[in-house]
Amino acid sequence: MRVLFFLIFLIGLAAGFGYPWAVRNVGGHDLGTWHVYDAVKGYQPAEVALKSGDAPVNVEIEMTTQGTPNLQGSGAVLTLVADSGGRTVLAQPLTFATSKPRDTNPQLQEKIYRDSAGVIDTVEDASYRFTVGPGDAEGVTVKSAELILRSQTMAVDSRVQPIGFALTAIGFIGFVLALTRRGGGTPSNPNSQPPPKRWGRDAAS
Repeated sequence: MRVLFFLIFLIGLAAGFGYPWAVRNVGGHDLGTWHVYDAVKGYQPAEVALKSGDAPVNVEIEMTTQGTPNLQGSGAVLTLVADSGGRTVLAQPLTFATSKPRDTNPQLQEKIYRDSAGVIDTVEDASYRFTVGPGDAEGVTVKSAELILRSQTMAVDSRVQPIGFALTAIGFIGFVLALTRRGGGTPSNPNSQPPPKRWGRDAAS
């Protein structure tokens, strides 16, 4: 049973965590990178011509900051809105709270953060406008921002990840219980065992 629950645990990890990462990062191809903000020109919308064959399109923003800001619980640093033909197809605040910073210029203490703005599942042969703007977070000095678009090989099935989380929990709990049962148990009562045979003179008495 321990092996079975351990396999369920591994399958849950793969479905809950490995599957979304693989869909977003393995396969597909980059569509391009567009400069959408700097301190001199300010915020600049990006006009991108997309094709239906590009779907689904993963949208990310890469931000360069001055110093290492505290992004935990500070609200949205940037916002992104994507529209086509007057119809909004994606709107997302970007907190960068889970992003791990990368050093770009240690002397200037610049850090690079990347955050996902979501996925455009259905794409038409049309021009899409991506507009990045400031959020409500304070104490974050944004030096520049880049829009990164990537075509994925397939869309993430929203049903898979919750099933993966459930399997992970079931496998972990079952594995722990199996270990407990194997290592524990009620000690045997010595009085319930038949008395040992006696040999010699005492055996006849």
